[in-house]
Amino acid sequence: MRKAVCPGSFDPVTNGHLDIISRAAKLFDEVVVLVGANENKRGLFTVEERLAMLETVVADYGNVRVDSFTGLLVGYCSDHDIHAIVKGLRAVTDFDYELQMAQMNGSLADVDTVFVPTSPDYSFLASSLVKEVAKHGGDVSDLVPPSVLRALQDRLAGR
Repeated sequence: MRKAVCPGSFDPVTNGHLDIISRAAKLFDEVVVLVGANENKRGLFTVEERLAMLETVVADYGNVRVDSFTGLLVGYCSDHDIHAIVKGLRAVTDFDYELQMAQMNGSLADVDTVFVPTSPDYSFLASSLVKEVAKHGGDVSDLVPPSVLRALQDRLAGR
């Protein structure tokens, strides 16, 4: 079975993330969308909330599941017999950083990184930009799934 992880913070999950996840689901038998739990960073949403949002938006993919991890990504991969990491690339600047990470990960474990170029429709999209625009009242309805939009609006309204 060909298994891969799609790691990220997903704070919140965007349509760009879903584009990469759906394409990974076509390439691999099983895809684990993996939320990184960084104790040093406080996100807009908790890890549990991000997992719940992801479970909702990937529910139609029979070969995709969600999980979280702390520590090294390659540790999770080794523990779960996963040998591929799928990363979306938006720009050349992403590639420089991601290539360095891919080489480090490959030196630490039997894991390869597969780079998937982001669709042009989402090449500018980042969770941080979505949060910033939404915080200032901008329309992000075309950038996130409807369930995520509701959660984002509720959170920013203090609900």
